[in-house]
Amino acid sequence: MSAAIEDETLVVVPTFDEIESLPGVLRRLLEAMPGVRVLVVDDSSPDGTGEWAEDLGAHDRRVNVLHRPPRSGLGSAYVQGFRWGLDHGFGYLAEMDADGSHRPEELVRLLARFRAPDDPDLVIGSRWVPGGSVHGWPLPRRALSRAGNLYIRAMLGMDVADATAGFRVYRAAWLERSGALDEAGARGYGFQVEMTWAATRRGAAVAEVPIAFDERRFGASKLSGDIFTEELLMVTQWGIRRLLGSAGHGLR
Repeated sequence: MSAAIEDETLVVVPTFDEIESLPGVLRRLLEAMPGVRVLVVDDSSPDGTGEWAEDLGAHDRRVNVLHRPPRSGLGSAYVQGFRWGLDHGFGYLAEMDADGSHRPEELVRLLARFRAPDDPDLVIGSRWVPGGSVHGWPLPRRALSRAGNLYIRAMLGMDVADATAGFRVYRAAWLERSGALDEAGARGYGFQVEMTWAATRRGAAVAEVPIAFDERRFGASKLSGDIFTEELLMVTQWGIRRLLGSAGHGLR
């Protein structure tokens, strides 16, 4: 992979109570890719995650921190993080979970994909393409994720196997010219689907790279019934609008 791509990459990592997992994730990331920069977007974690990241950033200029009010939402964390990256001139904006479910070493392959002849605007680390895998999930949860992605493909007409994936990289130039961040309205994990659909509707080149996904070892999952409901309602409404020929892609 070109060192230039690594040096132009900002990795946005939202956090809420990830003090047990974040140190290991950032250590692995910065060892695998010493040239990247990291932006921790912390929603006032009671366990001190934000303060720990701030202390790390005081000793390592590659790490920056945005502090936000409690539970401000995953979607807005990425929007704020990406805008910070655009303001600071980064060429590639990556997103990665803080809980260890994404293997930081695999970011190398996601970034390398940008050098392919098809010149992608969005590279998704996919669990559900050949070569992708999930470790530590029971069969019902695997089935739910696969079924959800099949529903998304059917309703939105997207040729993307893992539209819900949270390990991905955007070309900053596409984010800036597309206006997708201005229309993003999902608060939770539906943000991933919203941005994937925004990319496909705006003619972006989308590529998927197989990754290994690991169930988190520390802390509690942030997934809830409300998050699934938000995503299901959004996809259903967008799908109906698509079938009716509506131009709008958001809920507003």
